[in-house]
Amino acid sequence: MSGLIVVLIIAGIIIVGGIILVGMYNGLVQGRLRVREAWSGIDIQLKRRSSLIPNLVETVRGYASHERETLENVTRARAQLDNAGTAPQAAQANNMLTQALRSLFAVAEAYPDLKANQNFLELQRELTDTEEKIAYARQFYNRNVLSYNTSIATVPTVFIAGAFGFKGEEFFEADETERADVQVSFAPTPTPPPAPAATPPGPPAPPSPPASP
Repeated sequence: MSGLIVVLIIAGIIIVGGIILVGMYNGLVQGRLRVREAWSGIDIQLKRRSSLIPNLVETVRGYASHERETLENVTRARAQLDNAGTAPQAAQANNMLTQALRSLFAVAEAYPDLKANQNFLELQRELTDTEEKIAYARQFYNRNVLSYNTSIATVPTVFIAGAFGFKGEEFFEADETERADVQVSFAPTPTPPPAPAATPPGPPAPPSPPASP
């Protein structure tokens, strides 16, 4: 009888241990899937941003075709973003594109007709909206990466991660100089108030009466 109890206890420990191990494994799988899902959100916004660039370049070229270097820098940064294969590569290319766009919009300041172009204004609005969505998606992705990387580096899940080949994911980081959003809005230049009109001179003073003898 005592032998049966021992067997049952051992079997119970094995079953409970198996359930715990399965739970930890499933948790790692779910964490990895959450990271991939979060990355898809960044990828969608990066592709949307990239799709706006050709139209933007052509619009600017119509008003400032001689700004060839600036336009080529934007096109080159876009190509690097499209060819990025990892999160760090995509982050670096996105930062380069951000810097190139800043230069492009700085150049556009010198062209009032371009700044008033409706297509340019719409692209400006869409780029600003996309940049905000990228920033939000980056934060969401990095939170999931942090949670997942922590789980595969801490006991006891570290043993499961090592046994089943779970690898840490890389963060999508913006450079310190690129953390500010792209400035693509053009506030109208304030018109200085008109100078106050000069006060017209009053009528001449009447002549003084002659002195009494």
